[in-house]
Amino acid sequence: MLNQVQHDGQTDSCHSELDSEYVNQVFATQRGYGDWKGWWEFPGGKIEAGESPEAALEREIREELATQVKVGDCIGTIEYDYPAFHLSMQCFACQVVSGKLELLEHENAAWLTKETLLSVKWLPADVTILDSVAKLL
Repeated sequence: MLNQVQHDGQTDSCHSELDSEYVNQVFATQRGYGDWKGWWEFPGGKIEAGESPEAALEREIREELATQVKVGDCIGTIEYDYPAFHLSMQCFACQVVSGKLELLEHENAAWLTKETLLSVKWLPADVTILDSVAKLL
């Protein structure tokens, strides 16, 4: 997930679906920390004050994966209630511009196809966007 900011118990978020140079694949990462350690997500993080979702997404991918991306169209917005907070998350299609997708914060990563998209244990909020992602693959 990308770009989370707390506002009175609500988290505003953005999220990326990274397209590879390989056709019909999407990049996913496995969390290496916290309560959801071991679960899979699309890369992302928190929106900082004054930052657009797109700028936050570019920054977070740079910080988490040492990679520059081009943020494309918004493919959907997720509204999800976790036990401790509400998550409102915009999801964008992105393309890698430069970098090698180094895992600086995550435990593992994979390029997934439409056929393998459900082969990992997704975070609950991310599950809600998988149909939209599959349509892009």
